[in-house]
Amino acid sequence: MTVAPAPLGVYIHWPYCARICPYCDFNVVRDRGRSAAGEALVDAIAADLFAQAALIAVSSSRSVDLVSIYFGGGTPSLMRPSHVERLIRSVRSLWTARGSVEVTLEANPADADPARFQAFAAAGVNRLSLGVQSFDDHALSFLRRDHDAAQAGAALAHALAAFPRVSLDLIYALPGQTPDDWRHSLQAAASLGASHVSAYQLTLEPGTPFARAAQRGTLAAVEDELGAAFYDVTVDTLGRAGFTAYEVSNFAQGAEARSRHNLVYWRGESYVGVGPGAHGRLVLEGRRTATEAEPRVQAYMDRVVNEGAGWRLKDPMASADVLEERVLMGLRIAEGVEMADIAELGRTDALAPLVAAGWLAAEAGRIRATRAGRLLLDSVTGALLA
Repeated sequence: MTVAPAPLGVYIHWPYCARICPYCDFNVVRDRGRSAAGEALVDAIAADLFAQAALIAVSSSRSVDLVSIYFGGGTPSLMRPSHVERLIRSVRSLWTARGSVEVTLEANPADADPARFQAFAAAGVNRLSLGVQSFDDHALSFLRRDHDAAQAGAALAHALAAFPRVSLDLIYALPGQTPDDWRHSLQAAASLGASHVSAYQLTLEPGTPFARAAQRGTLAAVEDELGAAFYDVTVDTLGRAGFTAYEVSNFAQGAEARSRHNLVYWRGESYVGVGPGAHGRLVLEGRRTATEAEPRVQAYMDRVVNEGAGWRLKDPMASADVLEERVLMGLRIAEGVEMADIAELGRTDALAPLVAAGWLAAEAGRIRATRAGRLLLDSVTGALLA
């Protein structure tokens, strides 16, 4: 019996940002012109890709099927299009794709030059993820974004002219914002032509300026009940506009508009992580292995030169940890997880009360979170896996 190739995604982290947002806890540094002169980092990323491909080839008996390349950050739209093209070619030379490959690049509206977007499309990018965050000037000011609502709308128009698929990132539950305010913003966003929306509740991540403001008592996260109201508005408003919540925070107009790369994460498939601070999940020597790259830019480049790959962590995962991660991630998506995974973890006894409470549903040998369960997903998965 022939075994089908294993799906593989590739994540490329570009750490530079023109401005560091106060809610962001990603591995980012101020750009200060470094993206324009980023040849050394591109060299290191290309070498890291080659090293990881060699290890995958010698340690796995199963061939792979390249399904996605994702340029995240940071702000990869600050990169030279020629650098993006070089890395796309590197990835495609190392792994075979049986079908089309989704190639996503994250961009900020402030970088939305039509010629630049066309250059990224010519380089091989076929999906743009636009970090609009809001179409409301007051909200954008609070978030300390470097664009306004008019720029956001113009950036989306330029993106739709250049790329066959465009996704919008939006943030809700801001101080002073009401569910009605959010509904109007969603209606505006849904009317502008993007086929995918990622909508996230504002969270106060440790170590960020917003978290420090919360410690000083000058900023507070919304209460759970109000957060649930915002989420209901999100699902209902986008649903009326033809979007389906295929993941807790991600909405698409049809299956073809879903993020194939993010589905790699949520389905527990393999992905290569390159660039400073990037994470990966690979099958090495027969075991699923968690990787994490050195987060400091110069140290990452030095590690690639001296050790071949940019990893500072390469950790074979225990079987139980692999299963738990698969369940935690899989319950985020509408398709859920297989009942066999719950049984293998020995947690079928914890399942019945969660189904009876209406938080999980059991259908055709799979377990999925209901809409009510998604509102309490951390608690639900905690009870299931405790």
